[in-house]
Amino acid sequence: MEIVVREATMDDAQLIAHLTRSCWAGKVAPGSTGHHEDSERVTGDLMQGGGFILLAAEEPIGSVRWLPLDTNSGTWEIMRMGVLPAFRGQSLSQHLLEAVIHAAQTAHVDELRLGVRVDQPRLLDLYAAYQFEVAPELEYSHANPNEPAPNVMRRYLRN
Repeated sequence: MEIVVREATMDDAQLIAHLTRSCWAGKVAPGSTGHHEDSERVTGDLMQGGGFILLAAEEPIGSVRWLPLDTNSGTWEIMRMGVLPAFRGQSLSQHLLEAVIHAAQTAHVDELRLGVRVDQPRLLDLYAAYQFEVAPELEYSHANPNEPAPNVMRRYLRN
């Protein structure tokens, strides 16, 4: 199976919204806003930040996005990463994470952050393997106010 990660374009907004909803279904708590993702939200995110689409044999199977913080463009928040259920268990999300890390390094970003839902603690170890550290002093700016605050993790890219 050939795995490719490609940069998302504005034309991908509807696809990314569909992938996000499909990846969240049955996996993420029903209160997550990812279950209501729409192309308008994705378009706005892509305009301000960016995204990647994961393809297996040319079929879209996952996606991820990032946005610079409003208060610090040198910090990106990674958001909405997911892989379709039929492709899980093969460590494919790592391709998306690595693509964002590389894009951030190329853009000379200082720091990456992500939020890990409290009901998904196993992800803490996955991100720790990529040099992300739990940062309890930080708040995730895209957290759902109707859900428990996620664990925020950060990775410094430059000293």
